[in-house]
Order: sequence, then C-alpha cells, then structure tokens
Amino acid sequence: MNLQEKTLNSEKLKNNLRNYYNTEANIRDGKSVKANWKVNVREKFAELLKHECKSTLLELGAGAGYDSLYFMENGFNVVAIDLSIEMVNKCIEKGIEVYELDFYKLSSLNRNFDSIYAINTLLHVPKSDLLQVLKEINNVLNNNGLFYMGLYGGSDKENEWVKSDVSDIPRFFSFHSEQYLRSVLENIFEIIDFEQIKLDDKGEIDIFHSITLRKKIVIRGQ
Repeated sequence: MNLQEKTLNSEKLKNNLRNYYNTEANIRDGKSVKANWKVNVREKFAELLKHECKSTLLELGAGAGYDSLYFMENGFNVVAIDLSIEMVNKCIEKGIEVYELDFYKLSSLNRNFDSIYAINTLLHVPKSDLLQVLKEINNVLNNNGLFYMGLYGGSDKENEWVKSDVSDIPRFFSFHSEQYLRSVLENIFEIIDFEQIKLDDKGEIDIFHSITLRKKIVIRGQ
C-alpha cells in the first residue's frame, strides 16, 4: 500500500468511527457506572499522579466525559479530545475543556501535559499507525510525564466489527499481544507497570492490558 492509499484508508476508518460514535453518544452518556476493574485502574493512575504532584492531564478519546470528570473532581486540570462531535458535546455539558480532534494531531493543541490517559481508545489505531501516534503522544508530554494506556488485547489481530443493535457502521479494532506492545512501547517510553487483567465476559478478546509509561529522559549531547 502506497502513502496515498494508506492515508485514504486511514481517513475512511476515522470517518466510520466518527459516525458510529456520533450515533452512540446518547447511549454512552447514559452509562456512568463502570465495571470495578475500570474504576480500579483509573484510581490507581490518579493516586500515582497525586504522589508525583502532577497537575495537568489530557484524555484521549474521552467519549461522554466521565473519566475526564473524575480527574477534574480529583483536582486535576483536564483537557479532553474526541473524534466525535456528539461526544464532544456531552463533554461540554459536563464543563470539560474538550476539542474535536484525532490522535494524529495532538501537537496542534500547542500545549504540553504532565499526564495522558487513554483507556480503550488506542485500539482503534491500526498497527501500521501505532508508532506514529505514540510519538505524537510523547511530543505533548512534559518531561518526566506519565502516560496510561489501557486496551483490550491478548493476541495480534485487526478487524472491523459491527454492533448492529446500535448501527451498521463498522468500527476498526486493532488488538495486540503483550510481546508486540512491549516491542513498540519500549522504542519511546519507559515501561513502569504492565499488568494483564483477565476478563470473564469478552469472549475471544479476554485480556485487558493496563500499562503505565513514563516519558524517557533525553540527555543532551549523548
């Protein structure tokens, strides 16, 4: 696939995701109660941020905004992004500073953050684009910044999936093994915690990768 074909394919995937989540915004907004394991990983990251006196946080793919709201209520200065304008509107209703933006253009915010939080959103990034997106995330992290990346996985595969009770628009998913993720992440970040949470209700995709990362220290002149 040449660069033009790759770009066109990427834009098609983004448009499908945008249109799907526009359709699902009201449904997502009605689901404020999270599974215990999702609450636990969020609390664990928040405690680490408090321990290290981090103050600013960027959430990637904020959806209806409940995680961003949680971090705001815990004293953090939060900015959120989402691809879906309808999800952006749900965040605005909660008083969140939010922008309609994809993961590829974070530098356009012209801001840097002490921490970045992305739970089950980067699984929409194709493997061929993952390194590019991770570099963009690294670009907007402050020195010694922390990045939480959580996503379903277990095996290496990519596919589109239709949730027909919501919409016939297909969503693209990229799932990763621990070995693959480590090999990519270690190019950019220091891995400080990599936990695999076993899920009981996800069928073939039965693992959640819960990963805490730190921006690498760059020593000038070496």
